[in-house]
Amino acid sequence: MSDEILINITPPETRVAVLENGVLQELIIERQRKRDVVGNLYRGEICRVMPGIQAAFVEIGIGRAGFLHASDVLVAGETPSEDKGIEHFLQQGQKVVVQVLKAPIGTKGPRLTMSISIPSRYQVFLPYSEKLALSQQLEDEAERERLLACMEIFKEQGYSGGYIARTASEGVSEESIRADMLFLNKLWEVISLQVKEVPIGLIYEDLPLALRILRDWYQTSVTKIVIDSKSNFDRMLDFSIKFMPEVEHLLELYKGHRPLFDMYSIESDIKAALERKVPLKSGGHLILDQTEAMTTVDVNTGSYLGRGNQEQTIFKTNMEAAQVTAHQLRLRNLGGIIIIDFIDMHNEEHKAAVLNALEKAMIKDHAKYTISNVSELGLVEMTRKRTRESLEQVLCEPCATCSGTGMVRTPETTCYEIFREIIRDARQYEAKELLVLASNEVVDMMLDEESTTLADLESFVGIRIRFRAENEYTQEQYDVVLV
Repeated sequence: MSDEILINITPPETRVAVLENGVLQELIIERQRKRDVVGNLYRGEICRVMPGIQAAFVEIGIGRAGFLHASDVLVAGETPSEDKGIEHFLQQGQKVVVQVLKAPIGTKGPRLTMSISIPSRYQVFLPYSEKLALSQQLEDEAERERLLACMEIFKEQGYSGGYIARTASEGVSEESIRADMLFLNKLWEVISLQVKEVPIGLIYEDLPLALRILRDWYQTSVTKIVIDSKSNFDRMLDFSIKFMPEVEHLLELYKGHRPLFDMYSIESDIKAALERKVPLKSGGHLILDQTEAMTTVDVNTGSYLGRGNQEQTIFKTNMEAAQVTAHQLRLRNLGGIIIIDFIDMHNEEHKAAVLNALEKAMIKDHAKYTISNVSELGLVEMTRKRTRESLEQVLCEPCATCSGTGMVRTPETTCYEIFREIIRDARQYEAKELLVLASNEVVDMMLDEESTTLADLESFVGIRIRFRAENEYTQEQYDVVLV
């Protein structure tokens, strides 16, 4: 497998596209006016403690209070329990150091934790812990023992805090591991001094997106990392020389005349990723709907009839849908509860094969996920960890006309609302004439299809009714003016 990382940087925005065998798999966007806050440390103030839900709200200076659950509270090595709730650890007005676990999404503030963890290339530093641990993806037992011994030697020198060896530390020299641990220890000393100087607000900001990609996303399958900004290329090159020499030869400055994302057809892929309907090569399609509560994926055969029996046609469509669904979840960064409505299958082997195909396709996903069995109705319930906004939430906003429902009232419905409003006003006020302001569609219907009803209404209320089309009005907007 050949992976490429494309980094498009402009003054207001950084966009990162991750390609696998030339196909866009993930897209990460960070805007200057709305930098990603996940991983940042803040000194905050408890503004409200809620024992009923065992949570607290913390003001951290970003315009929206953060949510701190009892399970994320850590005070002097203790966490709340059933016998000793959150109210015994936190009080209103108390100052705390917190880290952002999940970015603000929609109307929700950021999810916070007091269990601080600071990542570097090879290690994750836990300042409030003394434990040493290893990434579960480090499977070689001899290597695990080597890394643990190296970490123990460092701890024996009197350095405080806990450490977790990351997957990237596999095969790395002991000298590099210790240098990484020392860097994190010194970084925490700087952060600790910053805590004393900041009343409420940011005390440590994670690396910018381009450098985070190098630190967190590089793996041996990556064949090149292309950047279209000279200044940022130099910065990334310097970073790689100091901290990641194995990446230096992969960095490539894009000098083409065509925009980088146009060259790789990324722009068209982004537009397609915002569409509700996703076509399948077989002729079927998926319908993806993202709501506040969950994301639903509906699988349809569409025009695909197949050459065999109906069960085989459904099976082939579902198999393809499983692959495409996993891809779309990554690409659109859809998280939370996800319900996949596969086409009903009666064959148990087919159900197992579709579920296996979905699980296999999800293995490449960086986000944590869980997948349930196929229900009798063909539904698969799954969860995918959500740490930042979805692609749709980053690039779009709810429709001003329908408020995100995707539906607007018909011209006919608006006409009848206007009729009722006219009757209401005629009974309450004395007027010689009523002027109705509405959209072109509504006015046309009033004067054409509803002209007979309108004539009857004028006779009923005894008032002349005039209409004026307003180009700026939506199909649902209208005003009845007394003249």
